[in-house]
Amino acid sequence: MTLLLRTLTVFAALGAAEMTAAAELSLAANTTGKNVNFMREQLDLFEKQTGHKVNLVTMPPSSSEQFSQYRLWLAAGNKDVDVYQTDVIWAPQLADQFIDLAEATKDVVGDHFLSIIASQTVNGRLVALPIFTDAPALYYRKDLLEKHGKTPPRTWDELAATAKEIQEKERAAGQADIWGFVFQANAYEGLTCNALEWIKSSGGGQIVEPDGTISVNNEMAAAAIDRAKEWIGTIAPEGVLAYQEEESRGVWQTGNAVFMRNWPYAYALGNGDDSAVKGKFEVMPLPTANDGEEPSSALGGWNLAVSKYSDEQEAAIELVKFLSSKAVQKERALQLSQLPTIASLYDDPDVAAAQPFMPNWKPIFESAVPRPSAVTKVKYNEVSSRFWSAVHNTLSGDGTAAENLELLEVELTEVKGDSW
Repeated sequence: MTLLLRTLTVFAALGAAEMTAAAELSLAANTTGKNVNFMREQLDLFEKQTGHKVNLVTMPPSSSEQFSQYRLWLAAGNKDVDVYQTDVIWAPQLADQFIDLAEATKDVVGDHFLSIIASQTVNGRLVALPIFTDAPALYYRKDLLEKHGKTPPRTWDELAATAKEIQEKERAAGQADIWGFVFQANAYEGLTCNALEWIKSSGGGQIVEPDGTISVNNEMAAAAIDRAKEWIGTIAPEGVLAYQEEESRGVWQTGNAVFMRNWPYAYALGNGDDSAVKGKFEVMPLPTANDGEEPSSALGGWNLAVSKYSDEQEAAIELVKFLSSKAVQKERALQLSQLPTIASLYDDPDVAAAQPFMPNWKPIFESAVPRPSAVTKVKYNEVSSRFWSAVHNTLSGDGTAAENLELLEVELTEVKGDSW
C-alpha cells in the first residue's frame, strides 16, 4: 500500500469515526417566551462545538402537567427523549428512571452549591445536574409606594393594608384596572409553593416535617390560609384563583398591580422595553406573619437528567454538562435573570452590573424552605396535590381552612400508610 493510499485510508476512517460519534438528541424542557430562544441559541452553540444535533421538545409551562407527561414517557421506557429538564422536587420520584451522573460530573460538581447538589442526590446517586435555582420574592412598585408615602411591607398584614390603600387611591384617580396584589392561586404545584410560604412564615410548619410528621393541621397554618382568603376579591382579583405565574406577570407587567409574588425570571421581563413597569419596581424578601421573623420562600430550580432508556447517553451527558456550565449559567443570568447554582457567579462583575438585584437574592434562596419531596419520596406528588386542593377549596369558599386542613391530615395519613 502506498503512502498516499494509507493516508487516504486513515482520513476515511477518521471521518467515519466522527460520523459515528455524532449523535441526535432530544431535550424535553419547559421553555416559553425568551426562554425558548435562549435555549435554542445554546443548543445551536453546542451543535457547532460537538457535531451533535439536538431537538428541543417544548413542554407546557405548568410543572404539574410536565411531570405527568414525563412520568408517562418514562414508565413506557420512551427512547425518544434523551435529556429531561426537571424540577428540583422530582429527583426522589424519578430517580430510578435516570442514570447516575456522579462519575461523569465529578470534575464540575464541586462548583455548584452543595445544598442543591444534595437535593438531586438520591441514595448516593446524582440523578440531575442543576442549571439554575429559584426562590420567589415580593415585587413592588417603588414609584407608587413613594407617591403615596408608603414603605415596603415587612408583614402580610402590612402588605394587605398598603395594597388596599394604594389600590383605592389609584382607582379614584382613574386607574380602574389596578389591583393591590397578584400571586398564583390556581390548583397546581405553584399553589403548594405559595401556601407553603404563607404557612411557614406564620409558624405553621412545612406540611410534612423532615422527620416525616404530618404537621399541616394546626391553628397557625389555618390562620395563614384564612388570611390569604381575605385578599381575594379585595386586594386580589377573583380571577387569581386561576392564575399561574404568567397570568400574574401579565397583570403586573401591564402596570395593573402594586405587589406581585413571583420568581426571578419576571425581573428581566419586567424591565423589558415592552413593559409598562420598566424601571418602576424593586424586589424584596416575602413578608412574614410578624415583623422580625425569617421570611420563607419556596425553594425552586431546574436541573437536567439523562434518561436510562437513551441510546445516546454519552452525548446526553455532554449536553447536560454544557448547559449547566459556568459560561451558560452566566448567559442565563445576564439574559433571563435566572439565578446561577455556581457560587462564583454571584461575585461576577458582569452579572452584578446587568442584574444588580441578583447578589441580594443569594440569601433569599439560601434560606429558602424546601417542599417536603425528600421525606415523602415517591408519594410527594400525591401529597402536594392533596395539599393544593385543600388550600384551593378554602380560597374558593368551599369550607374553612380549619375544616379543610383537618380533612387533609386524614388524607395524608392514609397516603403515608406505614411509612413514606
